[in-house]
Amino acid sequence: MQLLHPDEIPNLVYANARGEIKNFPELYMAGRSGNFFSTPHPDDLMPLPEGSELFLLPDRMPIGISPGDNAPVVLDHDPETSLDKVQAVAAFMAPAHTAIHCAAYEPAGNDLAPLPLFAYTAVGWHKDRFWVSAFRSDPDHRQDAHCFDPEKIKKKTVRLLKKNSQNRLIQHLGKCCLTYGCPAARNYFLGRWEAPLPTSPRCNARCVGCISLQPSGCCPATQDRISFVPRVQEIADLAVPHLKQASRAIVSFGQGCEGEPLLQASILQKAIGTIRAQTVRGTINLNSNASLPDKIEMLSEAGLDSLRVSLNSARAEHHARYYRPVNFSFADVLASIDVMKKRSKFVSLNYFILPGFTDDPEEFTALCGLIEEHRPDLIQLRNLNMDPDWYLETVQYHPDSPPMGIRAWLAELKKIFPMLRFGYFNPPLR
Repeated sequence: MQLLHPDEIPNLVYANARGEIKNFPELYMAGRSGNFFSTPHPDDLMPLPEGSELFLLPDRMPIGISPGDNAPVVLDHDPETSLDKVQAVAAFMAPAHTAIHCAAYEPAGNDLAPLPLFAYTAVGWHKDRFWVSAFRSDPDHRQDAHCFDPEKIKKKTVRLLKKNSQNRLIQHLGKCCLTYGCPAARNYFLGRWEAPLPTSPRCNARCVGCISLQPSGCCPATQDRISFVPRVQEIADLAVPHLKQASRAIVSFGQGCEGEPLLQASILQKAIGTIRAQTVRGTINLNSNASLPDKIEMLSEAGLDSLRVSLNSARAEHHARYYRPVNFSFADVLASIDVMKKRSKFVSLNYFILPGFTDDPEEFTALCGLIEEHRPDLIQLRNLNMDPDWYLETVQYHPDSPPMGIRAWLAELKKIFPMLRFGYFNPPLR
């Protein structure tokens, strides 16, 4: 039987000059929350989830905790050679898992290039396994590694691509599935659960951590953005069969491989109407920056069932520094939530989790105010995919006090708002 938590604090792990991952028993693993370093509590730790990956962090020296005095210690050389440099190690966790601590490290120099756009969770070693400072945030298995058979995916994808050779949207998702391994695209070709509907090559935000478009010289984007606007029939020909046949069927506008779907609101409106003329089954969802409340109103009238609002912070100034919005404000985002709630539609917050920022007491207070006034139904606990140092510099985060801790933060939210749901995925509503 797999242990849920370790019986001792795991050891620090590091990578040597050859990229081999080692453990160092003389130091405990450390976790980072904002600018604070500590030993994770055993209840913070779980075995590294299947489907996760380990990343080496170049030019970043690992930090461990001294068992004697619980002080942070920088490991600046390989203990086995005394001369070679070492690198910190982090875990990029499988979907449906949320970080409690980030990987702890110290930059080896100034003006380092930002880390690629992934989340970096603290990881250690104990009793022949890796442990991460994290928890399972959604019991839904829709993107678990064991749910995907590569041969079956390839066979079904190739078959559907041949059958729909003139549908540019399905062809685009074929690349997402076979090249990038996108779980949502994979599930579409497997005919189940949530299917993606990317539609917009353009965006009205310039998110610092955008995963589909980055300026030259920055860290690379992790996937290609869609280069065309699908026709209404292309969207409907994908969505209708999926909604009619898939279990727990959802189709979602707004994906990592596109800009902001609200900029194509007229196309979405017609597509939703076309879809609902053919089936009332399943959920039509929009993942969005929620920048245009009048467009949200239009889509809600057309039959949109749910809205997931992308949100890095409940504070307007930090939101603006990350999203760098073009002709919209944080007030517009809140107004979009209100539009959906007035129509008794479902609203999720896609709330980016970064330990030390998310659970900052001032951020917590702001989030509580937002929930109290605007009443979202669900908070999706998604890890922020961005270099922590780059993010904290971007939003100009200067804490006045230590963070609450992610576990305490979540427990307090559940206590204050007992009707609020928490998870990781968009839920099926019908």
